[in-house]
Amino acid sequence: MPLYVLTCVDKPQSLALRMATREAHLAYVHAATAGIRAAGPLLDTDGQMNGSLFIMDCADESAVEAFSLTDPYRLAGLFETVEIRLWRQSMGAPL
Repeated sequence: MPLYVLTCVDKPQSLALRMATREAHLAYVHAATAGIRAAGPLLDTDGQMNGSLFIMDCADESAVEAFSLTDPYRLAGLFETVEIRLWRQSMGAPL
């Protein structure tokens, strides 16, 4: 079954905004009814958070987009880019 990968890259120099919004973002993610299979922050070469990655099991791309549109990070204008792609797992422990 294909999954969706939601990749969100922060705007440059926006770590302060990420940290100010992080608690609301985490509460949103933990309360989400969307099919989040795995998630976590993207990191820069210094290990600082600079984006978000979700692997999601949703009925269609519009469900992923709906989840993304109401994420407090996105509502705060944190992201420079947001991309949704279909993905099929072929290796590793099943998600």
